[in-house]
Amino acid sequence: MSDDLFKALADPTRRTILDELTERDGQTLFEICSRLAVRHGLGSSRQAISQHLAVLEAAGLVRTRREGRYKFHHLNTEPLRHIVTRWLAPERPETGA
Repeated sequence: MSDDLFKALADPTRRTILDELTERDGQTLFEICSRLAVRHGLGSSRQAISQHLAVLEAAGLVRTRREGRYKFHHLNTEPLRHIVTRWLAPERPETGA
């Protein structure tokens, strides 16, 4: 498990981007910027959002695909599964300590 994952999740803007991709997967940079501005009042530049997306992609939380001149961003939840399986054990009966 990489520190990149925790770095990516530490920033509130990146978490908001992930929320938006959860609600509507496969968005372009323009669509993400528009939704962040309208729905969340975030006035970040396209360049800033692009940098956030690069951090999310480096952590494996976002995958991209190109179609002609468009680049679509997709949520990848697989890295989050590793966190869950690492620290959340199956329910165990409580022992009297």
